[in-house]
Amino acid sequence: MTMACSRRRHPRPRRNTAQRLMGLLLVAVASLAAVHQAASRENASGAKRGAAEVEPRGQRAANDITYGGWRKLCFKPGGAKTVCRTSITGTYPTGQTAVRMDLIEREGDPAKRLQLFVPVGMYLQVPVKLTIDQGKPHRLPYTWCLTNACIAADVADSELIKEMESGKALLLEVVDSNLLSLTTSLPLAQFATAHKGGPAQTLEQDIDE
Repeated sequence: MTMACSRRRHPRPRRNTAQRLMGLLLVAVASLAAVHQAASRENASGAKRGAAEVEPRGQRAANDITYGGWRKLCFKPGGAKTVCRTSITGTYPTGQTAVRMDLIEREGDPAKRLQLFVPVGMYLQVPVKLTIDQGKPHRLPYTWCLTNACIAADVADSELIKEMESGKALLLEVVDSNLLSLTTSLPLAQFATAHKGGPAQTLEQDIDE
């Protein structure tokens, strides 16, 4: 790939939205590799022991988070395999993102990954706990942090995906650095339709040569 010549230097406004979406999907693609590397280093028994040893000092519900609908977005980078993510985002009244959950799938790869973005300031030794309706809890270990968010991710087995497709709500529970348990409920009513249906948008990489 080479830099575009001078006559193509000016950006085309109609492509700004697509370019931003491509950037978001590139984060998802990069996180697939990061999660795989982190998982190989994860000591599962140590994580479970750490979670069992920490007793939250209290609990509160994050009732100020508003969730949008589930949406499927796909990204096809040139001749590479398509990567799709089915996502939901929760925001604070200020418009700032509070929570984002992605189910990431790569064409031809049977393994699916569930990825969760939460604010910084969490107690990272305790994995995120997910409970669908009244089912058994699932745990997502933290894998890495950015300047404004931490990411928990792991392989999503078929049982978890089936529960999400048939469930009504997903209770998300995290423990913050003050050892307070914080909970929020994600709606699942639209998940199956978005996940099983076609993408709302497919973006192809546009390279100037």
